[in-house]
Amino acid sequence: MSDVYDDSDAVDDANRAVGGVSKNVLTYLAKAIVEDAESVVVETEERRNAVTLRLHVGPSDMGRVIGRRGRVAQAIRSVVRAAGAKEGVDATVDIVD
Repeated sequence: MSDVYDDSDAVDDANRAVGGVSKNVLTYLAKAIVEDAESVVVETEERRNAVTLRLHVGPSDMGRVIGRRGRVAQAIRSVVRAAGAKEGVDATVDIVD
């Protein structure tokens, strides 16, 4: 076996955005839920090993994203938190108008 290291499959962590997977998951979920997918905007605030994602949707879609008694919002937060944990980041979601 050769001692040559092939790093073609290695990921350079220095170039990776903190919370990138979490942001993509949140964007995907939000666009799947709302009627006006073009109005979905996700802002990120990065800190050391943590990211806060702010979800902006159109006013008519706010009820869809929050859901009855906040159940949809809680489900979104749980999935995004799990995606963040997968990449070693504490991800939180704020839904803003």
